[in-house]
Amino acid sequence: MFDLDGTLVDTTCEITLALNAVLVERGLPAVDEGAARGWIGRGAREIMACAYRHACGGAEPDEPMLQAFEWHYAAQSGRCSRLRPEALDGLRALRSLGVATALVTNKETRFAAAVLHAHDLWGLLDAVVCGDMLQHRKPDPLGVEHCLARFRTAPQRALFAGDSDIDVTTARNAGVALCPSLPAAARRLSA
Repeated sequence: MFDLDGTLVDTTCEITLALNAVLVERGLPAVDEGAARGWIGRGAREIMACAYRHACGGAEPDEPMLQAFEWHYAAQSGRCSRLRPEALDGLRALRSLGVATALVTNKETRFAAAVLHAHDLWGLLDAVVCGDMLQHRKPDPLGVEHCLARFRTAPQRALFAGDSDIDVTTARNAGVALCPSLPAAARRLSA
């Protein structure tokens, strides 16, 4: 199982563009990619909330601002993101070994679908679990447990590849091993 943002695809540029479009519309200072990178992984609304708190010293965004971010992000999704260099090779290697692969992301379906289509990843994934598909998001183990049940796999026979503290906690909560990257997961499974 894999995380999306930062693990398979670097989406920081398009998230930053969408955040800054909303912040500038409100007369607030733009954020840089470094700041945005630290907020990625929590879902679109939480990313916007983090950016707004950052710009306003702790205030919470209103609903129109959150909706504006979703609109801007939908327009940007898949447009300037970059596939991680090892992503295609790693997923293809796992496919050739007959290993089932799944995506477990906090990104909402409409945004994840655009990124997956832009980088031709759909055909390399046997299951996709997005942040709006189940009752709880990562770090809750529900998405991972859903995949384990779907593939009839015990936690000790599964790996989760992710790059954030949320992914570490998710793997721990689900009782599965964590690999920090896709190449590490492919090497571990092919050994």
